[in-house]
Amino acid sequence: MSEQIRIKYRRLFEVKVLHHYWLDEGETLFDSIDDPLKKQQRLSSYDVRAFLEIRPTLKTEKQLKAYRAIVINSALGLIAAVPEEAVIASDALFEFAVIVRNPVFINYTALTLRRQRIMDLYDADLGKRYLYKENVPVLSNLTGASRGAGDDEVLFLSKEFPAVANDDLVEAMGLSGNSLTQLIADQSGDRLHTITDQAGLWPVYVHQGDVPVLEVPEMEGAIFRGIALDSSLPKDVFALILLHAERPDDGRFSLIDSQGRVRQAAPSFHVRLKNRSTFWQYLNQDNGSLEFETAEPLPSTYFGNAGNRRKPSENSVKPVLSGDRVIKLVSEIYE
Repeated sequence: MSEQIRIKYRRLFEVKVLHHYWLDEGETLFDSIDDPLKKQQRLSSYDVRAFLEIRPTLKTEKQLKAYRAIVINSALGLIAAVPEEAVIASDALFEFAVIVRNPVFINYTALTLRRQRIMDLYDADLGKRYLYKENVPVLSNLTGASRGAGDDEVLFLSKEFPAVANDDLVEAMGLSGNSLTQLIADQSGDRLHTITDQAGLWPVYVHQGDVPVLEVPEMEGAIFRGIALDSSLPKDVFALILLHAERPDDGRFSLIDSQGRVRQAAPSFHVRLKNRSTFWQYLNQDNGSLEFETAEPLPSTYFGNAGNRRKPSENSVKPVLSGDRVIKLVSEIYE
């Protein structure tokens, strides 16, 4: 008679990757929808796997196997569980690459105008090649911010919003006092749009401050924003999620307790992707002349309508350039 061995598993962490294009209702933020049933229905119809793939790096695959972990790609993101008796090393690090699987994602997602070029650099003295990739955000529980308190608390893997810097480009987001603002062109001044005047009540979206600044010796002191590509990372990585077993300065973000075991209540982290906002231009369908343009940029959403007329499709986004500088983003609607 064969013997059966049952192993009880407990959740180690969850990462929810929520895109506001699919969740917001026109100009109404998903989090601000009053009807609980509507919010649940919105989440029930949502599936991040339709446009993004989240998978462990090669190094993390080996580590998860050593811990006998189970990783599930869910409609909302990622769930990991380990055997109840597992002891996780305090310096353990779990890396997950986020890869775009539907190219239309780029059209309705903020901050995707920045090219993610791969740079192949050669160190002649050492005879070694190094690969880097530009503008890849790194989302980590070591540096993540939070919103709310108690049962309403949300832990984000994005850093707290910075202030908008002088060298930031279109769609960069930043704090200005209590307000969350966004550049609607490649320079500030009157091209700064206020998203909300209550930033503390708003989600912490993935933003330009999540992209690391590296000193790359091979670039002779130039500032590089992005990541180094090692052999465990896919070259088509769009974003990188880093989950450390322990966050010494804030236990809410830790995966384990002081004994290295899974916490009683596993952390649930959020990655929030902002939907793109553009000026909506209504063009004459016969001759293409401009008939009307919205005074402010309006958000693109699958549900609802931020404007008073027909909303644009996600394929209608177009940067308006002055030389090589973006002076506005528009969505063209022919009527």
